[in-house]
Amino acid sequence: MSMGCPPAAPRRGTRLARRALLAAGFGGLAAPALAQGAWPSQAVRIVVPFAPGGTADIPARLIADHLSRRLGRSFVVENRSGAGGAVGIRAVAQARDGHTFLHSTSAVAVLPALQRDPGYDPLADLLPVTMTAAAPILLLVRGDSPHAALSGFLQHARSAPGKVSFASSGVGSTVHLAGELLKARAGLDLLHVPYRGSAPAATALLAGETDCAFLSPIEAIPHLQAGRLRVLATAARQRGAPAPEAPALAEQVPGYGGVQLWFGLFGPHDLPPETGALLMRELAPLRGHSPLAQRMDELGAETLLDGPEMLARRMRDEVPLWKTIVEQAGIPRE
Repeated sequence: MSMGCPPAAPRRGTRLARRALLAAGFGGLAAPALAQGAWPSQAVRIVVPFAPGGTADIPARLIADHLSRRLGRSFVVENRSGAGGAVGIRAVAQARDGHTFLHSTSAVAVLPALQRDPGYDPLADLLPVTMTAAAPILLLVRGDSPHAALSGFLQHARSAPGKVSFASSGVGSTVHLAGELLKARAGLDLLHVPYRGSAPAATALLAGETDCAFLSPIEAIPHLQAGRLRVLATAARQRGAPAPEAPALAEQVPGYGGVQLWFGLFGPHDLPPETGALLMRELAPLRGHSPLAQRMDELGAETLLDGPEMLARRMRDEVPLWKTIVEQAGIPRE
């Protein structure tokens, strides 16, 4: 890749070191190694690869504020949108200052399936630090829908191929791919209707333009509370908030592995192990009662901050999965 990356041999060594680091979960570092470090020695950038005000901004800014107070240096959120998020992600993949990080949605794992050359390899050019939060993706119908249960909806969809439509926030979005995964695993012929964002998709469902929609709780909760929408199922691996009574799609659709809207913190591939360890130590207080946990709970998301292993596993699973699903769905690559 023409990204100013190190030559092949050092990169192979870096990959081996990264795997060892992830296996240890930033653990095994001697305490003196942390004590001797002077990091951060300058302001730290947390790049959000989307426009200001998006869902990735919320946890990023709360984390930046927390780390600024804990470490005595400015942690600044920098919005660098463009190319579906690839512009900001590339900036972090190419960073060599030791003070540039990425806070992204699950789009970081999706873009390589949608773009012929996103300019980064998510498994080689980024080092997972931690998942910050995750929210289930919900399969929703209107509150007055005749489909009160997932089983009845699936039966109806099978009996009317090509006639049952689902709304999403746009082609290639995580919620769109949640629907494509359902089509592939359940053998359904659903009609995808993309909108320019989650709010228009919810509005379209409420107006009767589509039969159902895949949305995150962030957009769905106000309509659920008002009774305007109903949860048929969660696309997550198992039942949970904000609709614990709704089944997981995996309960009735074999092979549906679960899809979430998740947020992750990454560094460039050569992030020093002691820096990752320091960050996890300083982020630990946010797992309990904190502004981050409170805000995520309000949005129907769970605060995680569980270290690099879970995020690395998520990336290893999702990057090839979405490439396969995009190809099967016939979604054109840019």
